[in-house]
Amino acid sequence: EVQLVESGGGSVQAGGSLRLSCAASGFSFDDYAIGWFRQAPGKEREGLSCIDLSDGSTSYVDSVIDRFTISSDNAKNTVYLQMNSLKPEDTAVYYCAADRLLFGGSGRYCTPLFEYKYKGQGTQVTVSS
Repeated sequence: EVQLVESGGGSVQAGGSLRLSCAASGFSFDDYAIGWFRQAPGKEREGLSCIDLSDGSTSYVDSVIDRFTISSDNAKNTVYLQMNSLKPEDTAVYYCAADRLLFGGSGRYCTPLFEYKYKGQGTQVTVSS
């Protein structure tokens, strides 16, 4: 059974930082990617970043590429999202999600825009001005 458990959310002032964690279990890291997405009240879900757990390749959406960093510690079965220079508009529930890697012309890859099959319960991030 795939399980994803997020932690690390909280309240922070604008300009601050948070590191979210996603503890994953129930699948092989050789074949899966984990993505982070967020959803604010009244807004659509927004994919942010993903990581290919087999080789550490990453992908980001333009809105966070200069501020957020995704990484994984496969020995701990944990993926992180380091968020710096936070803005009030980053306020949302943040989720990690997992699914098998996609196949394309250049081999396997992940994209933050994908609808991942397995999702965690989310962790609230609130950024005050």
